[in-house]
Amino acid sequence: MSEVEPPEVIRVVAGPVERRLDEILTEEHARWVTIDGDLAEPLEALRRFVLGGGKRLRPAFCHWAYIGAGGRDDPTEASTDPAPTIVDVGAAFELLHAFALIHDDVMDGSGTRRRAPTVHIEFEAVHHAGVWRGEPRRFGEGVAILVGDLACVYADRLLVGAPPTARQIWNELKIELNIGQYLDVLGTARAGTDIATARRIARYKSGKYTIERPLHLGAALAGRDVELGASLSAYGDPLGEAFQLRDDILGTFGDSDRTGKPVGDDLREGKPTPMLAEAIARVDDPVGRALLARVGAPDLSDDEVVALQDLLTTCGARSEIERSITTLSERAIAAMEASTLREDARRALVTMARYVADRQH
Repeated sequence: MSEVEPPEVIRVVAGPVERRLDEILTEEHARWVTIDGDLAEPLEALRRFVLGGGKRLRPAFCHWAYIGAGGRDDPTEASTDPAPTIVDVGAAFELLHAFALIHDDVMDGSGTRRRAPTVHIEFEAVHHAGVWRGEPRRFGEGVAILVGDLACVYADRLLVGAPPTARQIWNELKIELNIGQYLDVLGTARAGTDIATARRIARYKSGKYTIERPLHLGAALAGRDVELGASLSAYGDPLGEAFQLRDDILGTFGDSDRTGKPVGDDLREGKPTPMLAEAIARVDDPVGRALLARVGAPDLSDDEVVALQDLLTTCGARSEIERSITTLSERAIAAMEASTLREDARRALVTMARYVADRQH
């Protein structure tokens, strides 16, 4: 599979959102370092994290639903409002995503994110270098939680100008995100192997807040969330699941130079993915079962990761998930083509569906 870069319909949204994020975080840094210079480090860490990577999918889905529902053609054009609400909401999605990823890295004990040390590892190193009191690990995790919380607060602040229906959708998606994360933590601890549960985790932890809810919020900004909600869900729900299934494949087989995380991370963490559940349902020989039982072991070796990758392929679990991604993305595309959104938005969202299904990072 050749490299798949974000299409223009995503990049055109990313620019204004990134400029807004830079503006917000630069202002906050300047405001707080005048009170105490020590506040520079966490604010700089947040700024690096938010602006240091990411595909800006959530702002793009929100933007094109807004345009498709009749929102202003160019929300980035000059106006009396230097940051239109749709741009603020896009920035809010990126800050909420930062909150989720920073906390997720703490929960998973991940050491790398976007080819750099995770926030909790960064501040653990700060503690070590300062030869400070207490446990460096706890300090690093505590600071990372606070940095994530700060991102969430900034995200909420950006929704102040949104209509009440949009804020209701925003609050619901945050609840769904936390519910999904709990189910993921629980499934990892229990070594969950149920396919239906694994798909439910994928839907709530990532799919809904990545695609379906940003679509709903975009329509709400244009005052048409009730009218368009069902057709947007018909597109966003299956595509959200396809997005997470692709993430699961990348988390097991992805190139670390592209994903920015070590190969096989999901296997070492014991993530209860649908692909793993498929493999457990298919493998019945003692050697294969013993190898699958090693998933989630903290001392899982590189050789075992390679052996598990081979097993997931030969037992048909990987191909089954690939088939699911194709089926789900085709269902989403058909739903979008049948929708009543404006034609340019329909085309953009079909393009995004193909990118989400085929991406390599």
